[in-house]
Amino acid sequence: MLQTSFSRAVGLIGLVIAVLFLIYCSLAMGQISISFRAVWQVITNYDASNTEHIVIATSRFSRAIIALVVGMTFAVAGILVQALTRNPLAAPDLIGVNSGAIFFIVLAITWLNLQSLSHYMWFAFLGAAISGLAVFFLSSIGRDGLTPIKIIIAGTALSALFISFTQGLLVIDEQSIQTVLFWIAGSIAGRDISLLLSVLPILLGALLVSMFIGKSMNIFSSGDDVAKSLGLNVGLLKIVMGILIIALAGGSVAIVGSIGFVGLIVPHIAKRLVGTDYRWILPYGALIGSLLLLAADITARFIIIPQEAPIGVMTAIIGGPFFIYLAKKGVSKQ
Repeated sequence: MLQTSFSRAVGLIGLVIAVLFLIYCSLAMGQISISFRAVWQVITNYDASNTEHIVIATSRFSRAIIALVVGMTFAVAGILVQALTRNPLAAPDLIGVNSGAIFFIVLAITWLNLQSLSHYMWFAFLGAAISGLAVFFLSSIGRDGLTPIKIIIAGTALSALFISFTQGLLVIDEQSIQTVLFWIAGSIAGRDISLLLSVLPILLGALLVSMFIGKSMNIFSSGDDVAKSLGLNVGLLKIVMGILIIALAGGSVAIVGSIGFVGLIVPHIAKRLVGTDYRWILPYGALIGSLLLLAADITARFIIIPQEAPIGVMTAIIGGPFFIYLAKKGVSKQ
């Protein structure tokens, strides 16, 4: 574990360098291998007649940037969910974001006959937002207000409800199954940079705000009663964290579909590196999330050549054993 601020800062710089290296690998590696010189020339002297330049500009650049940003947002959303619910095995799926997004995509396909990825994206974002808001509304009902256990119960119940509705619609319209499976598995391939740019202000704004609430999250982690005695407005912080989770996870699912395990395992890796200080966990987690998704996307290109494996499958291969390890170890509550 990195103990001092200096060692943590050095570690952060190391992670930035590692992310930049994987971005280069994402641009250079694939069924067509591209040299470092060609990658650099795309930046400095783009040639529209060069096949390698076209491959990078039209496909790999979008994938690298989307993996970079979405990895950050999924990871930070996971950190916030685990902190809010005080459950180390929680993930953004817990508040129904994924199931809500998929249900609204199915609605868009079956009822409105929409076929555009950009239309799917906005319906997915709407579904994720409505699902997340519903969970937090239901959790706040009652004398005790918003509590971690009520969030978990409401999220699990609403997720089950949306999954049932989705299955019912797919039974009625079997032609939609292929499109929905594409989102359920999660994929970066084929996603245009314009999809990311549509929600980028929301994602970057939520990331920025998240980085500034680390001190308050440290106080919150000591328990509601202690946090209130220290002058923290616990209710307001819970609302802010809930909105950030919806924005980060909802925007990410809207772009790439349901990619699991990033929000589950990254918080634990970050805590192993820097301890329990959220002022460091959040930036570390954001960079580790980018590393994980970039590495998963690169690996997915070589698993079933000449086709590509869905990136959600790759994160599941990594995250599944890790989840079993956490469950077996019996991770203590945060």
